This record gives sequence, structure tokens and C-alpha cells, in this order.
Amino acid sequence: MAKPTYKELLAAGVHFGHMKKKWNPKMQPYIFQEHKGIHLIDLNRTDESMDKAANALKQIAKSGRKILFVATKKQAREIAANGARKCAMPYVTERW
Repeated sequence: MAKPTYKELLAAGVHFGHMKKKWNPKMQPYIFQEHKGIHLIDLNRTDESMDKAANALKQIAKSGRKILFVATKKQAREIAANGARKCAMPYVTERW
């Protein structure tokens, strides 16, 4: 799977966080700035975190362990199911 560009991340709205009043202080290192009451996520940190997650998942898969794909939101269900099927992993796309 190709790594998304910053332009693609922006187009997908990855940088939009929660409203300022609902934030978790543990997220401070990942917040780039606040705009109109919404926290904007630092895409550089997002990129680093996605690399770490991808490497961890590769190691898990390489060791033969299972990875459970979970996506219960309508817009992510098919993407998660297709990804799981491609690598023969279990998935959940309905609320339980």
C-alpha cells in the first residue's frame, strides 16, 4: 500500500481533531494549532506515528499472529473489510 502524501492527508481531513472543549491533555504533543474552536493535528507527527504503526503491524504479521481489523463507521467499513481480506485477517464491521 502506498504511503499517503500530505496533500492526500489534508484532502481526507485527517488533520481535523476534536473541539477544543472536548480535548484530552495527553494529545497536546500532537496538536499543531487551534482554528475556530477545533484542534488541528500535526501531520508530521501523524506521518511518524503511521510509520511506527505500519512497522509494528508488519512485525506482528511476520510472526504469524492475527490482526483484527475493526471499522464500524459506514465510511470505513468496506475499506477495512477489503484490507483484511487481502491479507487473510479477521475483521469486524458491525457494532457488537
